[in-house]
Amino acid sequence: MSDLAVRVDTASQVPPYEQIRVQLAALIRIGRLAEGERLPTVRQLAADLGLSPGTVACAYRELEAAELIRTRRGAGTRVAALPSEPHAHDADQLATLARDFTSAARSLGAGTEDILAAVRDALDPGPASSSAAADGGAGGPRTAEVSTHVTGARNRLERQG
Repeated sequence: MSDLAVRVDTASQVPPYEQIRVQLAALIRIGRLAEGERLPTVRQLAADLGLSPGTVACAYRELEAAELIRTRRGAGTRVAALPSEPHAHDADQLATLARDFTSAARSLGAGTEDILAAVRDALDPGPASSSAAADGGAGGPRTAEVSTHVTGARNRLERQG
């Protein structure tokens, strides 16, 4: 069973649907969400994040258009098979992700060196992660974290304050 976190920063200039889309797409592409795994329903994820169902539906529509997920009546929304050829990264999307991460990190009070250390740790995770120790795992007051059991179990909302 996978236990994943999707976060929406309501203070970010990035629309919530885009934050959801980017995070789920990344989880699918890196294999944390495997082919066939079930995603929460639009209504469930919206309720867990405190958003409107239309916001989550927009993210799901874009993921479906990118052929990363598929929705079938009665079967729910599931992760689609990734293409066998390697996925070439989109430089614009990468720049957007970097800006989003940097903005979120700065809103937590992280400086340039802390941000760079977190990126290095993410690229080469070792047993002693300096960024995890530095931030203590706490989010800002406007960040909602959702732990999602993608096998269909009910999602739990954890608001960090």
